[in-house]
Amino acid sequence: MQVINFDTIVIGSGLAGLSAAYHASKHGTVAIITKSQLDTSNSYYAQGGIAGAINEDDSPKLHYHDTIVAGRGLCEKEAVKILVNEGRDRVLELIDMGMKFDRKDGEYILGLEGGHSKRRILHAGGDATGKELTGFMLEKVRNQETITSFEYTAVTRLIIEEGRCTGAQAIDFVSGENVIFKGHASILATGGLSRIFSRTTNPHTATGDGVALAYEAGAQLADMEFIQFHPSALFVKDKDAFLISEAVRGEGAWLLNTVGERFMKEVHPLAELAPRDIVAFSIYRQMQKHKSKHIYLSMKHLDAEKIKKRFSNIYRKLQEYGYDMTKDLLPIAPAAHYMVGGIKTDLDGETSIPSLFACGEVASTGVMGANRLASNSLLECLVFGKRAAEKASLQKPKPTKAENYEALTNKQENEQAFLNIKNEIADLMSQNVGIVREGRFLQETIDKLHEINTRIPEQLTDYNQLKTRQIVEICLLITQSALLREESRGGHIREDFQKESPDFRLHIIQQKYQEPFFIPIQK
Repeated sequence: MQVINFDTIVIGSGLAGLSAAYHASKHGTVAIITKSQLDTSNSYYAQGGIAGAINEDDSPKLHYHDTIVAGRGLCEKEAVKILVNEGRDRVLELIDMGMKFDRKDGEYILGLEGGHSKRRILHAGGDATGKELTGFMLEKVRNQETITSFEYTAVTRLIIEEGRCTGAQAIDFVSGENVIFKGHASILATGGLSRIFSRTTNPHTATGDGVALAYEAGAQLADMEFIQFHPSALFVKDKDAFLISEAVRGEGAWLLNTVGERFMKEVHPLAELAPRDIVAFSIYRQMQKHKSKHIYLSMKHLDAEKIKKRFSNIYRKLQEYGYDMTKDLLPIAPAAHYMVGGIKTDLDGETSIPSLFACGEVASTGVMGANRLASNSLLECLVFGKRAAEKASLQKPKPTKAENYEALTNKQENEQAFLNIKNEIADLMSQNVGIVREGRFLQETIDKLHEINTRIPEQLTDYNQLKTRQIVEICLLITQSALLREESRGGHIREDFQKESPDFRLHIIQQKYQEPFFIPIQK
């Protein structure tokens, strides 16, 4: 089995991975490994923008306040301070590097989104910020001679020696060969897991690989029960959910139930711009009340030309579905969008395993709390991607063993069995572990997942078997954590515990071979 040595190994090529690789390249050689192409990630598809307190009437202090409020009592204050202060610096740094955010008459166009008290959302290409930003960073990464990229290569295990992470084993989908990557430090930036639900805004690659790899290696996970459901994804029967950016509501779009009532004004002072957890839950209740699979998003009262220009990509995509967003009522329903919890890290992105780091959506830095504030995700990628890279560069090389590792195959005939189980689990998770949960159904889900696990060979020899095991494991972690949290808070709503409880102002920590435990919020 081929062994390749680098100073830093970055796993994942979304904005967090690209940011980490770029900053790590200043300190040594870097491998960036991705199971698809470098430009396939949640970051790439982000429409909304990136939050940054760069305007004169705004401040990191106000941004901090909005983030804390949205996080519903579970944010770690120090992490949020780092995000909003260094985040502003990272945005200005990007601009200095040549990143072109949208302007009008020389001034940056700042959008407003749910939970924000000020216009502070920068966009690029209107509603194509993720694409423009990841494309910009991808060009920077490709220009660094010290970075080597490995596309269509999936990490299958992290290598832990004497308690430290010394690299990773991977499979090259093109050649079918297994490869060992050795490094002083490894950074997981694999993104989210919302593809474990049947209705999601995420690309097919978002199946939680990084969480599964870290958990199997013995790292601590935090707050896995918190999954954010985006309120406004187009609902078309038998089609994937298409995200309609929150920025659309920021420009004045209304939410209407199926009898034409605008209901959010009665729910929250910010109406359609309330935090995402509140909007998604309110939509869910309206769908229940009127026995409908969707509600409507309306822009009929807004300036049509302005909407077409501001949301040109969304406008064109909706036309493909047969809708004119300036004239038609758009059928929408919430869809799984973002993993709020993840691999527990410190303020520099280091996990509970020395020399193993995590950043971006895969990480739980303490920033998001129980509900992510809109457009903080790309910001977190920049801030903690750089922090992780700089701390990783300080890791000293350690002597490692030349071990023989079991190679995995990638047989095409095993893929259908994986897809069958994945789809079965996605339906199960959507039905029982979606926006609203209940203890008895959570327990049913756990029992069913254990039954599914018995269908997977104990000795894994193929990559498809590994993927199946990982998805079962991830779903068990989410569901077990959701069963433990006997309250409703942020993105976790229990029908049988409908109120927020001060007793649960705690993080739930999960670690392999240990019972879950609680840790308090830092004062």
